[in-house]
Amino acid sequence: MSPNPPQVIDDHAGAAWIVIAAGVAAAMHVAKLPPALPLLQRELGLGLVQAGFLLSLVQLATMALGIVAGLTADGMGLKRSLGLGLWLLFGAGLAGGWARDVTTLLALRALEGLGFLMATVAAPSLVRRCVAPAQTMRMLGFWGAFMPFGTALALLCGPAVLDWVGWPGWWWLIAALSGVMALAVQWGVPADASHAHARTHAAAPAEGWGARLKRTLGSGGPWLAALTFAAYSAQWLAVIGFLPSLYAEQGWGGTLGAVLTALVAAVNIVGNIVAGRLLSHGVAPERILWTGFAAMALGALLAYGTFTQHLPVPRYLGAILFSVVGGLIPGGLFALAPRLAPGERTMSTTVGWMMQWSAAGQVAGPPLVGWVEGQVGGWQFTWIVTGACCVAGALLAGLIGRRVASMADNP
Repeated sequence: MSPNPPQVIDDHAGAAWIVIAAGVAAAMHVAKLPPALPLLQRELGLGLVQAGFLLSLVQLATMALGIVAGLTADGMGLKRSLGLGLWLLFGAGLAGGWARDVTTLLALRALEGLGFLMATVAAPSLVRRCVAPAQTMRMLGFWGAFMPFGTALALLCGPAVLDWVGWPGWWWLIAALSGVMALAVQWGVPADASHAHARTHAAAPAEGWGARLKRTLGSGGPWLAALTFAAYSAQWLAVIGFLPSLYAEQGWGGTLGAVLTALVAAVNIVGNIVAGRLLSHGVAPERILWTGFAAMALGALLAYGTFTQHLPVPRYLGAILFSVVGGLIPGGLFALAPRLAPGERTMSTTVGWMMQWSAAGQVAGPPLVGWVEGQVGGWQFTWIVTGACCVAGALLAGLIGRRVASMADNP
């Protein structure tokens, strides 16, 4: 089934940039925790298991509720969903700064996970709705960079801010950023009811949750996008997450290791943006995705292989290759979501399903890599896990290419 073309009367490119900036603010809530963990352990007596739960709560919430959040966004309105998510992040972050026990912090972290979901599942549809059709792919490529950009900002700025104002001040600063973005969305993004898309829906019969869920999960496009995202996310988080440990073994620990890892995460932005531009210029989607998975396979082999064990520079360049070209995959998938969704009203539901599987990959990938390392006593066979993910992703990419081509042939 061919998705409906975006129904846009005016080009609100400025509003689209506000939505993207709001996504970056939401991503910073997820990434604010790693640099603060030492302080939390010292001041709140946070144990390793509790730290693990704090780190994984957002992913667990996304894994459990991604498609529910998407259904809610499609039902309540895109701008309303984004605004609600940002205000939840603001409130949970503000309250978190006053938390003085681990239980309260865990509960507020779960609330942040819900806010992150409500904000981010609505955003791609909202970006698409705010720009002219010719700009859709390019702007969705920029949207795909929201997570690595927000992560890099938090990792790079966090240590300095934490030294200055402590972890409560760090929490309040990011909460304030979400509050500012919520106001920017309220004032700068066209209202749901005033847009042609919304007016069209008002004239059409209402479609309930059950019907939208059945239509989304009964279509092959959302499944292909979601499983491909999982194949990407499982290996990306596993490789990036264990880089500090690998660099510490190379003598690049402490601040140097943190900065090097943050830079590896940051360059992922480039691939996301380039993917949208390539799609807008007519490059076949499967070629973009194949390039990303091939680079990730080679990059992981360079970063963790035995033949580079005593060659730190090639190892680091392998990690850069893994991240920068691998960024073609999330950027490409977000840009393709309008084509792979079964209809205009299921766009956010499709994105929610993609994020749900992405979170599942993030939860499963790092433990699997850690288990392999423990079994063989080294990182040299990490490429087996990443290679398997790349093969699966490449096969799925071929199916995505066929589906998009068939839609073009049968509009």
